[in-house]
Amino acid sequence: MNGVLLNVYLVVSAVLTILMAIAHSVAGEILILIPLQKAEGLPAVRGSVRTTKSTLRFAWHVTSVLGIGIFIILYHYSAVPEFNPEQIFILRTLSLTFFTSFVIAIVGSRARHPSWAVFILVSILTWMSTN
Repeated sequence: MNGVLLNVYLVVSAVLTILMAIAHSVAGEILILIPLQKAEGLPAVRGSVRTTKSTLRFAWHVTSVLGIGIFIILYHYSAVPEFNPEQIFILRTLSLTFFTSFVIAIVGSRARHPSWAVFILVSILTWMSTN
């Protein structure tokens, strides 16, 4: 990115996304997954509570890996001087995905889970980057 002026909207979106992905994995592991590993009474998936617990763990961390992938896309596009229609489509799709995540998080948690704030910021900033 030698001497390339970065799109600040996308840099901020990318940074927020990677921070959220890291926080999701670390905080989720400590606050949710470790206590769940010790919990009794979880349903048996395919006949095994162990399968339930491992499924929860890998699904949790897959979400964080997807966030890291989105970070890479956002940061990559931050160095693009002018977007073509396909790039605008990709960025607006990501923006709408973050907006949908915002709606789910704010309704589902009744605004108690802080992810909604990051989702709406990334949604707005990513959309603004395409204008």
